[in-house]
Amino acid sequence: QVQLVESGGGLVQPGGSLRLSCAASGSIFSINDMGWYRQAPGKQRELVATITRGGSIVYANFVKGRFTISRDNAKNTMYLQMNSLKPEDTAVYSCNADIVRSGVRTVNPYWGQGTQVTVSS
Repeated sequence: QVQLVESGGGLVQPGGSLRLSCAASGSIFSINDMGWYRQAPGKQRELVATITRGGSIVYANFVKGRFTISRDNAKNTMYLQMNSLKPEDTAVYSCNADIVRSGVRTVNPYWGQGTQVTVSS
């Protein structure tokens, strides 16, 4: 079994900051690409940022230098530092990871349950 668990969401005022974490656990051999996605009420899920095992990063245009994605391969954990938050950043943030399970030769995508981020005064 493999599990992704997000943490760090919450309520923050406009202009504030939050740091999300996504921890992978279970029978993991290796983790390839990881990414953060978000879904606001009534909208489709959208990509926020992705990071490869080697550290190559892609950001959505709306990030505009406000968010920073990182990962600690030794801890099987990914982070999203979010600064200068805006009300339109309000959404459920979910993490995704392409994982090779121990004893299995295929890569499969896994999703966390999501963490709510609310930006409001």
